[in-house]
Amino acid sequence: MLNLHNAEFIRSAVSERDFPADGLPQIVFSGKSNVGKSSVINRLLNRKNFARVGGQPGKTIHINFFLLDKQAYWVDLPGYGYAKVSKAERDRWGALIEQYFASGLLSVGVQIVDIRHKPTGDDVTMANWFRMSDMPWIVIANKHDKIKKSQLEGNLNIIRQTLLLPEEVPLIPFSAEKGTGKDEVLARIFDFLGKDGPA
Repeated sequence: MLNLHNAEFIRSAVSERDFPADGLPQIVFSGKSNVGKSSVINRLLNRKNFARVGGQPGKTIHINFFLLDKQAYWVDLPGYGYAKVSKAERDRWGALIEQYFASGLLSVGVQIVDIRHKPTGDDVTMANWFRMSDMPWIVIANKHDKIKKSQLEGNLNIIRQTLLLPEEVPLIPFSAEKGTGKDEVLARIFDFLGKDGPA
């Protein structure tokens, strides 16, 4: 059983040689730079400022590795799609993310999208990377608290169709603000890892 309270920052990776390769499972979080990725991670871990919430999107420019209870890594990929970053910087992030996917270290993927909007081309590219990894992945539709109940089903259908999600990929409505969807996301992650749920 994993104790989510026992979580520590390990390192920021700027190249492949910085990736931990000790055989522990790696749970990877990705999303657009303004989708609330840090807030989702903080909510899942019940920590306020564990993953830094930047006032300015696009602040995560490395791959950040956190160790959970000395049993698994949570991996925070750079946020993508932020227009005010130079093309050279975006290319560097893209190359780093590509190196990570090519490393074979991924155990479970978690892609975060905005439930209010149709996924972007960058979201589709990220979904393709997860699909090609052949590892289980989950899509979190964040900002559930910002839409009406009547919009939920239609918005989820648009996300599933746009990302071409296979049926076995869970699409989970989530609110980092209120905690909606937290238990289901954690249950899915631990199920994919073959571990008991969090302590």
